[in-house]
Amino acid sequence: MAMIINIDVMLAKRKMSVTELSERVGITMANLSILKNGKAKAIRLSTLEAICKALECQPGDILEYKSDGDIQGSNL
Repeated sequence: MAMIINIDVMLAKRKMSVTELSERVGITMANLSILKNGKAKAIRLSTLEAICKALECQPGDILEYKSDGDIQGSNL
């Protein structure tokens, strides 16, 4: 199973930089980068809420679930 984080997509739609999102949400660029690159193991609901507020979107616009069989190039 894989959770896909689509922050880049929403940033592009909103014409917002990663730096601006970081400042609006109040998280470091390093932590935002970890989240953006799918390396995070968890996200606080308060952080998700702040991201949604800053990007004027719903959690489903940012988070996407794909099963192992749906992931391109998966050997499972």
